Amino acid sequence: MSALEAAYYSPVGRKVAAKAGLAEPPVLRRGRAYPSGAIVLAELGPSRLGRETLAVLGRPYEAPVIDSGDGDAPGYGDRIGALVVDATDLETLGELEGLRAVLRPALRGLERAGRIIILARPAAGGWEQRAVARALDGIDRTVGKELRRGATSNLILVDPAAGPSSLASTLEFLLQGRSAFVDGQTWTVGAADTAAPSEAPLAGRTVVVTGAARGIGAAIARTLARDGATIVAVDIPAAGESLAAVANEIAGTALQLDITAADAGTRIAAHVATRHAALHGIVHNAGITRDKLLANTDAARWASVVEVNLAAQMRINEVLLAPDQPGGLADGGRIVGVASTSGLAGNKGQANYAASKAGVAGLVQAMAPDLASRGITVNAVAPGFIETDMTARIPFVQREIFRRLNSLGQGGRPVDVAETIGYFLDPASQGVSGQIVRVCGQNVVGA
Repeated sequence: MSALEAAYYSPVGRKVAAKAGLAEPPVLRRGRAYPSGAIVLAELGPSRLGRETLAVLGRPYEAPVIDSGDGDAPGYGDRIGALVVDATDLETLGELEGLRAVLRPALRGLERAGRIIILARPAAGGWEQRAVARALDGIDRTVGKELRRGATSNLILVDPAAGPSSLASTLEFLLQGRSAFVDGQTWTVGAADTAAPSEAPLAGRTVVVTGAARGIGAAIARTLARDGATIVAVDIPAAGESLAAVANEIAGTALQLDITAADAGTRIAAHVATRHAALHGIVHNAGITRDKLLANTDAARWASVVEVNLAAQMRINEVLLAPDQPGGLADGGRIVGVASTSGLAGNKGQANYAASKAGVAGLVQAMAPDLASRGITVNAVAPGFIETDMTARIPFVQREIFRRLNSLGQGGRPVDVAETIGYFLDPASQGVSGQIVRVCGQNVVGA
């Protein structure tokens, strides 16, 4: 810790920082904990999707307080834990008033780390209906930025063919602390035959995690093991000692492997076939950075990043997806990539990294429809500023700025990325495919 950082975190430094407007960030609710306050359900039309999905989860709900539009907003007696808005019937601009009327009291009455969750339909229909669909996205992003004390807002677009069972895992994820650092996001849930959500959804499943020796990769391995998965932890031979420690800790197996090797996919499949019954998922977490302004980036620096972050996982996928490959990915399996907000938004000095991470997002969207017939889902997370050993090496002032450039005013933790990946891997998330979810606390960087 530098002298400047030590001074900042001293009692005097904290007081000075608070007076300067740099308040202590709120403590986020994490893990499988639901809100402590009541869940409130607002139905803005005849749809009963929200209440039926809460019934699948066994969660009671209360009626909303509705603002009349005149004077001060009415309040809730006690702070509420979450507001779920079933807006799946909204089609006209005038109907948006109903959303405002239930959001206004809730924003004032939400507990620490509470939740706003809006359920809507994907854009379709005529001009006004499509405009309304986009308006909901703008409302969600704005609400996320106006909320305080670690509360979040997210918008879920539910395919008209998707029922409560398809939506249940997503609503569970958003209500629970697992979505602590997911804020201001919009993604789509499609129709699928799904299992009911479970406390140990990955029991009996084998999942490969690359880059598992430390940081976010180790957190992914530990979180998936907590949820019941048997982990094949993969990393380069140089990280062998740390890799073995992680694998032993979670009763998984370790595979020392350079994922850029031509036979990497074959070696992963052989390891699974020898040590485990079948492969149910792979998390392509391994990645590197070699930052330079593009004007100073030579071919070797460019190629190394694209090779590790994107090309290697494409070759591995090709091997594991071969239907007759022993140790290959089973039908109904999961592929999860790790993109980055830098890839979605671009970042100075990271043209190679941005290319590779944006490529991950493109790969996910391209593969998802092609693998739907096999029941294989393909998704990606896009982390923002996450507290790791790597980000700890960023100069203090710059690091503190990065932390505060999001709606939650802090950096995320590796477990926040891991929890979102666990949501993708959940068998109950069968209807979620081709999606990229940012785990960034609604960072101002990117769309």
